[in-house]
Amino acid sequence: MALLMGFSCGLPLLLTITVLQAWMKDAGVDLTVIGLMALVGLPYTLKFLWAPLFDRYRLPFLGRRRGWLLCVQAALMLAIAGLGLADPEVPWMVALAALLVTFCSASQDILVDAYRREDLPDAELGLGSSLYINGYRVGMLLASGGGLILADHVSFACVYLIMAACMLPGMLTTLLAPEPELAAGMPATLRAAVIDPLIEYFSRRDAVWVLAFILFYKLGDTMASAMTTPFYLDIGFSKTEIGAVVKLFGFWATIGGSLAGGVLMLRLGINRSLWLFGVLQALSTAGFAVLARIGYSLAALSAVIAFENFTGGMGTAAYAAFMASITNKRFTATQYALLSSLMGVPRVLASAPTGWMGKTMGWEGFFIFCTLIALPGLLLLQKFAPLAIFRSKPV
Repeated sequence: MALLMGFSCGLPLLLTITVLQAWMKDAGVDLTVIGLMALVGLPYTLKFLWAPLFDRYRLPFLGRRRGWLLCVQAALMLAIAGLGLADPEVPWMVALAALLVTFCSASQDILVDAYRREDLPDAELGLGSSLYINGYRVGMLLASGGGLILADHVSFACVYLIMAACMLPGMLTTLLAPEPELAAGMPATLRAAVIDPLIEYFSRRDAVWVLAFILFYKLGDTMASAMTTPFYLDIGFSKTEIGAVVKLFGFWATIGGSLAGGVLMLRLGINRSLWLFGVLQALSTAGFAVLARIGYSLAALSAVIAFENFTGGMGTAAYAAFMASITNKRFTATQYALLSSLMGVPRVLASAPTGWMGKTMGWEGFFIFCTLIALPGLLLLQKFAPLAIFRSKPV
């Protein structure tokens, strides 16, 4: 179920990033405007505001999690189809349509994250997160790689309609999945659903440092990813080459990385894995700067993407497992939404000026900056998971 639910969550994400960027660039939209379109992802960073509603209330069918999930998935399918009918030369129209997609997608993320945390025992969170991320990547591959390849043969409007139909397997999964057992002490009022999760979390030692770590851990990697599609197009790669090499070839590297990450977490523990994968993640971002200097080369592109996706798969698996492990099952939706909202801040707010940065700094300088900005996340990790853990048993 983690694999299939991951697919359903991964499908919509790049429809408002990679595919939309390619569509707008084809339509001649300015690069700065394309970069600002990252702001339509704000619901991913603000989803903790409405997550308590999912903890407090339940619909009269399919249980506490699945009832809401089915409704949200149906709305998301309609929103994706609606985005395909927007005119890319009218940015405000595209922005509104994309905002509806991200709102529904963020709501689906809240419910799936809560479901996974409540359904899996703690010992299985690492492997479960790895399978979820693999499914997520399959959805991203279908939307971005498949979407870009399709866009060379059919209109972008048709691409979005096809992607909307691809939400149907996720809805079927929701119908067939078992409902998790309710944890004792569930919030009985809306106030309890909003306030109690925050009180419980912030009463912990190093709570603020953990939030700061989540905010910065993947900052450089995410900022670099925000501009990769215009970067590839600028140095001469076609949409089909991007779809085939970056998405299809890179997909297998990500699958290998997330599976390797899941296995290594069983041996090293989550905290040790965060250190190792974080360092590799930063090094992989530097690979884009190397590619910017080399220019058009399918061999160089393949090597950079293989390393970046492999290390990114490992890092994301540890990242997701860490966040799930520190949530309280009574308030899963609210606490996980708070943590993952911070995870989404770099993708939205920090990514908004990346188009301007790419133009003013040049691609090589931009990717070097993204490499260096990864360092604060590792320094924050030292606060609650010091390097001494390498001399102790896995945690």
